[in-house]
Amino acid sequence: MKVYQTSEIKNIALLGNMGAGKTTLAEAMLYEGGIIKRRGTIDAKNTVSDYFPVEQEYGYSVFSTIYHVEWNNKKLNFIDCPGSDDFVGGVVTALNVTDTAILLLNGQYGVEVGTQNHFRYTEKYNKPVIFVVNQLDNDKCDYDSIMAQLKDVYGSKVIPVQYPVATGPNFNAVIDVLLMKKYSWKAEGGTPDIEDIPADQMDKAMEMHKALVEAAAENDEALMDKFFSQETLTEDEMREGIRKGLAVRGIFPVFCVCAGRDMGVRRLMEFLGNVVPFVTEMSKIKNTDDKEVAPDVNGPESLYFFKTSMEPHIGEVSYFKVMSGKVHEGDDLLNADRGSKERVAQMYVVAGANRIKIEELQAGDIGAMVKLKDVKTGNTLNGKDSDYKFNFIKYPNSKYTRAILPVNAGDMEKMMALVNRMREEDPTWVVEQSKELRQTLVHGQGEFHLRTLKWRLENNEHIPVKFEEPRIPYRETITKAARADYRHKKQSGGAGQFGEVHLIVEPYKEGVPVPTIYKFNGQEYKITLRGTEEIPLEWGGKLVFINSVVGGAIDARFMPAILKGIMARMEQGPLTGSYARDVRVIVYDGKMHPVDSNEVSFMLAGRNAFSEAFKNAGPKILEPIYDVEVYVPSDRMGDVMSDLQGRRAVIMGMNSEKGYEKLSAKVPLKEMSSYSTALSSLTGGRASFSMKFSNYELVPSDVQAQLIKDFEAKQTEE
Repeated sequence: MKVYQTSEIKNIALLGNMGAGKTTLAEAMLYEGGIIKRRGTIDAKNTVSDYFPVEQEYGYSVFSTIYHVEWNNKKLNFIDCPGSDDFVGGVVTALNVTDTAILLLNGQYGVEVGTQNHFRYTEKYNKPVIFVVNQLDNDKCDYDSIMAQLKDVYGSKVIPVQYPVATGPNFNAVIDVLLMKKYSWKAEGGTPDIEDIPADQMDKAMEMHKALVEAAAENDEALMDKFFSQETLTEDEMREGIRKGLAVRGIFPVFCVCAGRDMGVRRLMEFLGNVVPFVTEMSKIKNTDDKEVAPDVNGPESLYFFKTSMEPHIGEVSYFKVMSGKVHEGDDLLNADRGSKERVAQMYVVAGANRIKIEELQAGDIGAMVKLKDVKTGNTLNGKDSDYKFNFIKYPNSKYTRAILPVNAGDMEKMMALVNRMREEDPTWVVEQSKELRQTLVHGQGEFHLRTLKWRLENNEHIPVKFEEPRIPYRETITKAARADYRHKKQSGGAGQFGEVHLIVEPYKEGVPVPTIYKFNGQEYKITLRGTEEIPLEWGGKLVFINSVVGGAIDARFMPAILKGIMARMEQGPLTGSYARDVRVIVYDGKMHPVDSNEVSFMLAGRNAFSEAFKNAGPKILEPIYDVEVYVPSDRMGDVMSDLQGRRAVIMGMNSEKGYEKLSAKVPLKEMSSYSTALSSLTGGRASFSMKFSNYELVPSDVQAQLIKDFEAKQTEE
C-alpha cells in the first residue's frame, strides 16, 4: 500500500444516534473505495464495523471501528463510533484523534438525543461538522422538516449542499447546489448519472446555491470582496471558502445519502477528499508539558496509543496516531509512561478486522500494531530524539454503578483480571475495589454498558457473574457536644492493662474556635490547649484532635494510641458502620497505672470513650448528593421533573438549549441507582443526563431511622 504524506491524510469521526445507519454508510464507503468487494449487512452479521460477537448478538455497535479509504490520492481515516450514549467513550476518543465529524441523521427521525449529545462533544473539542441525512428512502422521511429542525437547533450556519428531488420509496435523485448538477441513481445505486438541473428545479437550486456561495464567502475576506462585486464564486473558490468555514465551525454543510442503496455516498466522499481540512490545517494538540506538537513529518518520532482491542484469533491490537515524525517497521521506541522499550515488529492500516501490512506511517496517520509487550491505552512511544508524553483524552463521569461478583467464588481473581483487561478496551468502564463498602464496583455510562460487560464475561470468557445494588457510602457526624469517659482494665496473671480516658466531642466547623469552658449536667469543664492535630480524612471532612490534659494525668506518649483508637471508630461509625467525619475531640483528663498502662490500653479506652460520646452527641447520617443535568425534549419535561421530585431531588434551574430543555437538580445518590433506565423509559430514549458528586447532606429523619433499622437487622443476622 502507498505511504501517504501528512498533506494527503484526513481523519474523520463518524457519529450519529443509534439506528442512523453509520455501519451501513461505512460499508458503502469501503465498497466505493475498493477496500471490500461486497457490501455486508447488519442482518447478515458480516459488516466490517460490527464484527465482535457481542455486537452481532445485540445488533448495535459497542466499540468504535477504525477503517480507511483511499480516494483521489487522499487517505481518509474513519472512526465509526457507537450511537448509544452508553458507549460515549468511543465518541470522546474518536473526536480527540480526528479532525472532522460526520454527524449522520436518520431520515425518519431527524435531530435525536444522540445527535444533540454528539454535537455537544464536537463543540467541546472544536471540531468541524458535516451533517448527512441518511435513509431518504424511508416513507416517513420529511427532508424539509429535518432542515427546519437543523436550522432551529444549530442556526444559520446549517447550509444544504444538496437536497432530494423526492423522499420515500421513490428517492433516487438529489440536486447538488455546489456543483449545480442533478445526481440520479438506478435501483442498484453506485455510480450516479450526472445531468443538468431540470427547469422545474432551477429556481429552488439557484436560491440555495446563492445561500451556499454567501456562506462560503463569509469565511475569507478576499472571497467576500469578490462575492460583493460579482455575486458569484468559482467552484474552486467555493471549496476554499467552505474548507476555511469548516475549520472554524463557521459552516455546517448538509449532504443527502441512502447508504443502504449506495446512493450519494460517492459524492460525499468526493467532498471529503476535496474540501474537508487536512491534518495540517487543524489546531495542534498539546503534550503534558503544555507544548503544542505539530504533525510534522520531520519532527521527532512520537506515537500516541488511543485504543486497545482484544480481537478474536489475534489477541491484543493497539491502535495509534502518529503525532510527530514517521514510524517504520523495526524501529526501537521507548514507552514514555512505563519506561519500557518496544520494537515495532509488524504495523498495519486497518478496516475493521481486516489488516493491511505497511512499512511506514507519517505524522497525522492512524495505524495498528499487534503483540506489543507493555503498551496500554493512553501510552506514548517515542523515538530517540523525542521526550513527548500525551494525556489529552478526558472521559465523562460514570452514571451507572453495580456491585459485581462471580457466581462461583473461586473465579474472583480471574474475573478481576478480565474486567481490568476489558477496561483497556473501554476506559469508561471503571473498576473499584471499595474497602468502605466491601464490594467490587463497576461504574459505567448506563445499564446497556454494564450489561455488555456481563455478556462478554459470560459468553466469551465463560465466567457467570451477577450484579447487585451497590451500597451507598453514607457518612456519620454529630450535631452537638457530648462528654464520655471509659476505663479499660484487665488483669490476667502477670502485667495487666489499664487506661482511662475522659473526652469531649463536638461538631467541627472550619474557623470555629475551641470554647474555653464546656457545661454538661451543670458541671463545668475548663479546656487548656496543649496540642492540636488536624487530620484531613481520606473519605472527606476532618478529625481535629486536641490534647487538653493537665497535671500529667495521661502521659503524652499515650496520646497517639488514644488517637489511633478514635480513628478506628471513625472508620466504622456507630449508626450504620459508615465513615464518620467533621468531629472535634478534646481529651481533657484520664488516669494511668505506673505498671499496667500501655498503648493498647489507651487505644481501647479512647475508642470506647469516643463511641459513647458520639452516640450522645446527636449523631446524624449524611448522604452523598450529586449535581445532575438532564437534557430532555420539551414534551417530556413534566414527566421527567415529576420523576426527579419523587427521587427527593431539589430542582436548581431550567433553561432551553438548542431544541432541548436542560434541567439542573441536586439528587441523593441513593435515588440515582437505576435512573438511566427510568429516564430512557420515560422519554423513549430521547433524553440524556450527566452527574457529578457535589457534597454530603443530612438525610431526612425517616430515612435515617430506616437506615439504622436495616443496619441493626443486618448485624443481628451476621
